[in-house]
Amino acid sequence: MRTVLVTGTGGAGRTTVAAATALAAAREGQRTLLLTADADGTPEALLGIGAPRSVPGRPADRLPWSVPAELAPGLWAARVVTDEWFRGELTALQDRGHGLLDLLGATPLDGEELTALPGVEAIALLRALRAAQTAPPGTGWDVLVVDMPPAPDTVALLALPEQLRRYLRRLLPAERQAARALRPMLAQLAGVPMPAQKLYETAERWERELAAVQGVIESEATTVRLVVEPGPLADRALRTARVGLALHGCRVEALIANRLLPTGSSDPWLAALSGQQQDALKELYEQWAPAVPVRELPHLGRDPHGLGDPRPAEPDPDSGQPHSAEPRRPTERRLGDAARRAPAGPADLADLAGTVGPPGARPDRPVPDPWTVEDRLAEDGVLLWRLPLPGADRDGLSLVRRGDELIVTVAPFHRVLPLPSALRRCTVSGAGLRDGWLQVRFTPDPDLWPKRL
Repeated sequence: MRTVLVTGTGGAGRTTVAAATALAAAREGQRTLLLTADADGTPEALLGIGAPRSVPGRPADRLPWSVPAELAPGLWAARVVTDEWFRGELTALQDRGHGLLDLLGATPLDGEELTALPGVEAIALLRALRAAQTAPPGTGWDVLVVDMPPAPDTVALLALPEQLRRYLRRLLPAERQAARALRPMLAQLAGVPMPAQKLYETAERWERELAAVQGVIESEATTVRLVVEPGPLADRALRTARVGLALHGCRVEALIANRLLPTGSSDPWLAALSGQQQDALKELYEQWAPAVPVRELPHLGRDPHGLGDPRPAEPDPDSGQPHSAEPRRPTERRLGDAARRAPAGPADLADLAGTVGPPGARPDRPVPDPWTVEDRLAEDGVLLWRLPLPGADRDGLSLVRRGDELIVTVAPFHRVLPLPSALRRCTVSGAGLRDGWLQVRFTPDPDLWPKRL
């Protein structure tokens, strides 16, 4: 299944680009689901659909999103319903552990009194990523487009499965689970379920689910589209997002420069804004292209609205030309004719979809590891571990070797990397950052390195 994650800088128009991407995929004849985690109602307003409705069924069996609404042939949209998913999961967990709860004299919580805890949104969204992949053949979707949170939150979310799996391995090592063979016998003697048994069963289930989600994120069929409104303030945020995605191995398939103002205006105010955007856009091309395509979306002079019929228009008192009945903002009045000529209603997302284009076909398989070990023992006496970190700078970069792991910190992002087997028998002798590549030098440890006979 092809998965496109749309994120970017705050307020850059991620939802609009996600909707246009999904529409472009549906136009290619692919069954497409547009999934959003935004709970403030913006996606519904943009797409012109009603409030989300719960999927019928038992709470534990429900999908983590609302009933998909069909927007166009081959295109559906739904929202991740965090509160309902959380209540269903916790209720199911109580049902599985009712024996232990009775033993402890605990009173189970009712579903009506449960409220999603902070941070559960990330878990629900990851669960949705996995659930979309498990639909039976012929009943699911060909393409999943996800309207993700802003880039820093998206990076943290995509890193979560790997981090949680590492915590589980440290807290409940596999070698300690061998003693579980004795627990059923102890449970029979005691006459009650043993907490340790339930603990390990739960850990195993979490490990399987986290591994499945991590498999989706690391699949070659999963890519990221980054959205930015070009400008000096957005440049640094975009650099930070890029290095965070690279650190966690996420593949950026396109950079979307959104809300570009018209050029060549005689209005000094608009000309200055447009010139500033064009300078920032030039820098984006220099930093990203041609490795990552840069696609330009025009400023419509207003927010896109719906896929249905155009809104009523009335004559503009200044020009006599029709325009939207909705009052224009000061920015739109400054845009003048460019804003009044922008297409209305359904043409908004339709035109944008033609520019952003559908996601290209990609095989659903694990992506090759981009971090490679280069053998320079004959020339320099070192092994070189090369890690791609485009956008990183030396000031925000730190490395710590701890046992068989290398802890890499770049700006606000942090990742613990297990060393390849050959590097575990070496010591770190230096590191450098050059042309977007982190190069760590390892020197063989004479006490651990195999000796030639």
